[in-house]
Amino acid sequence: MQPVNLAEKFSRFQDHFSPKVVGQINDFQVKLVKLQGEFVWHHHDAEDEMFMVFSGELHMKIRNREGHETDEAIRPGEFIIIPHGVEHMPYALVETHILLLEPATTLNTGNVQNERTVAVLESL
Repeated sequence: MQPVNLAEKFSRFQDHFSPKVVGQINDFQVKLVKLQGEFVWHHHDAEDEMFMVFSGELHMKIRNREGHETDEAIRPGEFIIIPHGVEHMPYALVETHILLLEPATTLNTGNVQNERTVAVLESL
């Protein structure tokens, strides 16, 4: 039980789209990730996700069941929750630092497996 300094933890890595585990709450993990550019369209069959912006600006494209897309901007100090089953694509125009809260079973690319899939997460 020690405080976690998010700025210090973010300074420990440079890679993008590769979440790092910094804490555990029951079956949930607290993860940090840096984003820049576009990720991939995906959804999670069983897991909800919370994206909280620490620095930069996160954009979240969301596609509903009819194929209509919206684009939300999430700024520092704000968060967005993406319910399971909702197709989404995070992207950032500048390097953006994100805190994720999601079940430990959550695969970063959800239902998509590609070069951005990180199956084993590093702990900081």
